[in-house]
Amino acid sequence: MRMRRSRILAKLRAGEVVTCTKLNTSDPRVAEIAAMSGFDSLWICMEHVPNTLRDVENQVRAAKMYDVDTIVRVPRGCYSDLIRPLEMDAAGIMIPHVMSADEARAIVRQTRFAPLGLRPLDGGNSDGAFTTIPGPEYMQQANHGRVVIVQIEDPEAMTQLDEIAAVEGIDMLLFGPGDFSQAIGAPYQLDHPEIADASRRVVDAARRHGKFAGAIADLNTYQRRVDEGYRFVSVSADVVLLAEGFARIAAAIGGTPAPPVERGDIYTGHIPGGP
Repeated sequence: MRMRRSRILAKLRAGEVVTCTKLNTSDPRVAEIAAMSGFDSLWICMEHVPNTLRDVENQVRAAKMYDVDTIVRVPRGCYSDLIRPLEMDAAGIMIPHVMSADEARAIVRQTRFAPLGLRPLDGGNSDGAFTTIPGPEYMQQANHGRVVIVQIEDPEAMTQLDEIAAVEGIDMLLFGPGDFSQAIGAPYQLDHPEIADASRRVVDAARRHGKFAGAIADLNTYQRRVDEGYRFVSVSADVVLLAEGFARIAAAIGGTPAPPVERGDIYTGHIPGGP
């Protein structure tokens, strides 16, 4: 028995571009639809989305039916928060808001087995084929065949960018322009010169240290990101497609967008203008 091969790593190591899309919903049927559509990987979020571990496990299973990888953006917490998605057989994890090389080294210690780190041993879960992969082989395969991504999305991280990129055991730097824009006082101004400069620096640092660079894009910016040197590009999200698709269909049959409901109506049952 061997661990499942990661499509992400196979394509990256072959110099190819990896495609991805983000899931904000938790239903495994949405993951299945996305997986069967032709993406290399799905981005599952536990930072901003109220996914349970069982939700994530079922999404990972749904993607694996089509040999599609999953990357789970983990919450910031203890080491169990980092390794549980890996033990569910996600192809990798993404850690948000990594600020320093010391933090990157701590992540490697918690998520890689010896000799790279000291990730706690188990092997009795899906990634280890439920103990049927011999322990030493499981450790070696997990270290070589699973992806650890750190998000660079703060100006503080830029001061140690080369040191972060040099940490052995980190595979990818993924630039997060949204939070970066807020941190520099230009929220949502994604064409701001400081963001363009930071984006270039992330690609350059990844190249210098033999790592991969990841980016977020839409259909209008996808090719630009590839041309800039990004080899992992996540395009759009399920909620974007649902919102745009429902609005388009409703408009086509004469529908009009509903006015927003006052929050008081939802949470208190208060009727505007009533007692």
